This record gives sequence, structure tokens and C-alpha cells, in this order.
Amino acid sequence: MQTKSFLSVFIVLATVLQSCRPISLNALSYLGDRYRSNLIPFREDVLFGNKPILDQYDFIVVGAGAAGATVARRLAEVPEWKILLLEAGREESLATSTPVVAHYWQFTDYNWAYRTEEEPRACLGIKNKKCLWPAGKGLGGSTIINNNIYTRGNVRDFDRWAEAGNEGWSYKDVLPYFLKNEDITVPELKHSPYHGVGGPMPISYSPFKSKLLDAFIESAPEVGMRVVDYNEPGSHVGFSRIQGTINYGRRTTSAKAYLRGNLTNLHIVEGAFVTKVLIDPKTKITLGVEFEKKNRKRRVLARKEVIVSAGTFNSAKLLMLSGVGPKEHLESLGIPALSDLRVGDNLQEHPAFASLAFTVNETVGLIPERMFKSLLKELFNFLDGNGWLTTMGCEGLGYVKTKYNTDPGDVPDIEYIFVPMTLAGEEGLGGGVLRRSMGISDVVENDLFKGLYNKDGWSIWPMLMYPESRGQVRLRNANPHSKPMIRANFFEDSVDLNRIVEGIKMIIELSKTKAFQKYGSTLNTRPMPGCKHLQFGSDSYWACCVQRLTMQMHHQSGTCKMGPDYDKNAVVNSQLLVYGISKLRVIDCSIMPTITGGHTVAPAYMIGEKGADLVKSTWLDPVNTAF
Repeated sequence: MQTKSFLSVFIVLATVLQSCRPISLNALSYLGDRYRSNLIPFREDVLFGNKPILDQYDFIVVGAGAAGATVARRLAEVPEWKILLLEAGREESLATSTPVVAHYWQFTDYNWAYRTEEEPRACLGIKNKKCLWPAGKGLGGSTIINNNIYTRGNVRDFDRWAEAGNEGWSYKDVLPYFLKNEDITVPELKHSPYHGVGGPMPISYSPFKSKLLDAFIESAPEVGMRVVDYNEPGSHVGFSRIQGTINYGRRTTSAKAYLRGNLTNLHIVEGAFVTKVLIDPKTKITLGVEFEKKNRKRRVLARKEVIVSAGTFNSAKLLMLSGVGPKEHLESLGIPALSDLRVGDNLQEHPAFASLAFTVNETVGLIPERMFKSLLKELFNFLDGNGWLTTMGCEGLGYVKTKYNTDPGDVPDIEYIFVPMTLAGEEGLGGGVLRRSMGISDVVENDLFKGLYNKDGWSIWPMLMYPESRGQVRLRNANPHSKPMIRANFFEDSVDLNRIVEGIKMIIELSKTKAFQKYGSTLNTRPMPGCKHLQFGSDSYWACCVQRLTMQMHHQSGTCKMGPDYDKNAVVNSQLLVYGISKLRVIDCSIMPTITGGHTVAPAYMIGEKGADLVKSTWLDPVNTAF
């Protein structure tokens, strides 16, 4: 079944069933929310009382992803301020609430669909040797297309930021903002002092749980690991069920969480492609933005600030188009350099390997083709907040330390992402949507996965948590509509590759535990094309495999680095203000000095919450001298 046809059938059936079937109170509550959240559009004629776009606002926020939506909502809590939120993409659809089909949206206009330049040491088995790099586009940004995994990172991540000169960013400083964002619904975690209750973002487990997830959790003590709450300090090393941005089995985006309600002073404009931040070249004061909507160029002014929350790629791109960036690079493209900063450097990501495959001898895996046979039943279950349509695909996380880890205590260097199927097992999802989202070449596709299609099995994807390698983002030219040049530079430092290889070997040992062997778990030993000359199972063989099928996790960060004024690579200070330019901030994951140990959507919300408070303190505190 093709992707487009499956989604069409799903949406039609879901809509029909909603209108004709008696449903539970949970489902009824959800449907009420969904009609508010999905059927009522975000368009400015609805949310702004049919008023036109004004010539001037107090604040202009660019980008409605996790950080941008958070900032816009929190600033709108000051009733006398008028805020304009500009988003290049469109609103969500009915079907984007379904967790199991998250990867489908990478093939739509909800994705900027970026690629790296040809990588010398990675993605060698990907088409054109260019890593695919999704980035969300729409009201909700990457929270529309991500896997809903909610991990904050390690205590040391934030303490290191503070130790590097970023005052106010230690773990004790940022924890209140994590709590402010969160509404934990997991019963055993609700009373933890490290989880928030009543915040805008619901956090829970997926209602669906496979037997293979149980095996993963049960395997922990066999390899000397604990079962932990990885978001609690001191409990990062261990295995856990995934905490996700899920509510009654539906995904929750930043738009659903933050952009609902009576926000009469917040003007949300979709389909607005921002091309430039307007900066006075003499005074270096930010004036407003230039953007395109419906083929019309507009300019809007900001009385107080412009806040760039366009994401790690697009925030860097927009700053450079506006004259903020490496002077030599900008002038080579005919762009006057207003502030010579290392914008676009320090790009970081969590590379991973997704092609380990273990088959089992029982029907305990997540096989979409088998589940589609009961699709009508599952649609009913979905309306009640249950069933396999509520799964995130990945179900468990493990945090481990390899032999290369020199950090003392509770600081892992590899994350296990447990998936109750293999890349070949999801053949029923529109012909292997996961594999296609990675861009796997036909040669690898036809050889590596032969004989495994739709067979029960499982996989663990080892993800590197703290890469030493750094990438770079640059403009391709001065045309705002051109995609940026992205160089990931994966495995430029060989220790990054060595850590993932060690993670692979640890996973193979994990597969030998009683918990997994009760299902007859067996490693797929078909050799990787391009690596057949190497001894299967050797370190060099696994290194070759990782370099051929490199997977990135949509965790791009670091291109507008936060740092003190003595850091020559810093772009923003600890107040997130851009050096050399007045009334301009960056508030998103691009400000991370170093990437956090885990998935980055929770830190993005934290950055948005803290960033909004920094803005408020500047303009509401009469003794603040930020400007």
C-alpha cells in the first residue's frame, strides 16, 4: 500500500468513525480538544479577529517550533504587549496526531527536507552519499514529524554550560523550566520532585506496549543495569520505557500545547517565509523583519525585539542572510557583514546506526502488515486512546557507558533506542517508510534486507550522545529560497565511530540474555554491501557498517553558540542576545554550546521557557540594563 493512499484511507475512516460510533469519555474529551486543535485553523483571520497584519508589534518571533511557540505564548501573557509569530509552514492536519505514522510526514511539506553535502566518512550507503536531514516546517515545527521522545539530558550537560561562562544555565537553574513545561501523567512519576504537573505539555507512556519491550526491560539486570527514570538526576544510566509527548495516545505538538486559548494579543501568521532581519547598518539596532506571504513581500517593525526561533539550520541561515555571520563568507556572497560572528559553526548531532536486526520465533513484534488486517478495529481502539496506532514505534531507552567513557559517575555515552521490529519488518508501512526516510540506496536495500521483510524481530539503535566532531552550516548563495549548505562532518573524530561500534557489540551481548533468548533472538548475519571484504563481527566490519548507513536523529544544535564575550566562537550571550546587534535574540537549540545527552525536544521547550523569562526581565524589570 502506498504512503499517500494509506493516509487517505486512515483519515477518511477515522472521520467517519468519529461521527457514527458511541465513544468513551476519554475519547469524547479528546475529540473536543481535537476539533479545537485541528479542525479550527490557526489562520490569522480566526486567531486575530480578521485584523490585517499590523505595521508594528512589540515582539516578532520567527518560527513556531518547540522553542518559538513557547516564547510566543509566554510573551503573550503580558496583555499590553502585541506579539507577531511568523511561521513558514502550515497548520497541522487531522492525521498528524497519530504517533505511529510520524515518519510519513517527512515526505510532505511539513519537512524542510534538507540534505548534507557529500560526506567523506558517513552515509556512504545512502543515495548520493548525502545524509537526509529532516527539519520540521509548520505550526509545531519538528514536533509534527519527530518521535515524541521526551528526555532532558544529563545534569552535567547544563552544569558544563554554566562552567563555560554561561551564568544562569546550570542544572539547578534550568530545572524549574523543565518542570514548568511538563504535565506528567505516569502514576509512579507524578509525585517525583523532578517531574512537573499542570504544565502545557503532557508526558506519558504510549498506551501500546509490545512483549518485546518487556524483554528489553527484563534484560537490564542480566547485564548489570538498573530500571530507571532517566529524567531524574543520578538515574541516567539504566533502562526505561520511553516517556513521550503523548496524551490519550495522541501526539502533542508545541502548537497544541502552547498556541491554544484566548490569545488576542498574539497574531499567528502561517505561510510567512522570513527572508531577512532588518538591522540598521549604522546603529546596529534591529528594526523588524522582511517576509513573503502569498508571493507578496512585507516588512513589519518590532518596537522591542526580534526573536529568531527558526531552528538550528534556519536560524543560522536567517542570521547570515541578515548580515550576521562569518565576515569572509558573507562578503563573498555580496552580503554586508554587520557583525562578524561564527554563525553556522559548532553544528552537533547524535549519529546512530539503525540496521542491526534480530529475528524472533514468535509473533511478538510490531509488524504493520499484520496489524493493517485489523485496521478497522484499531481505528476504534485509537478513538479510545488505545491500540497499536498509539505506538511511537520505539518503546524503550537504555543509557550505557562504553569502555571509551572517561566521565565519572552517572554520565553515559551511548543511548539504546529499542524498537520492536527491524527496518525490514516495517515493509507494510507504505513500502518501508523508515528505510526511505533514511535514503538507503537500492543496492543496500536489495541485499541487506533480503529474506527479512515482515518478519518478527527487534532492533536497538545505538546513538552517540556526546560527539567530538563538529559540522558547519553556510549559505549556498544570497537567495533566501536556496537551501543551506550543511556539512555534518560525522566521524571526523574517530572516537565517535569507536563508541558506536562498542555500543553495537554491547547490544549483541544483550541479545544473548535469557529475556531475549526466550524468543529465540538471532542476529541477522547478512553482510553489509560495501563491507563484505571485512570479517563479519569485527570492529572494522561494524565501523564500515556505521559509515555506510549513518542515521541522524533530527537533533541538530549549536550553530548560534551561547558563550561569554571572551569565547571567540560565541554568537549569543547568556541572555541569548546576539553579540554586536541590539534587540535581537536567538532562542532555540542552536544556542546550545554542547549538545545534551538525549533527545532535544525537552531542552528546546526549556530554552523557550527560560528565554521568554529573560525577555520579560529585560522589559519588565526597570533596573535591567540589557539594552
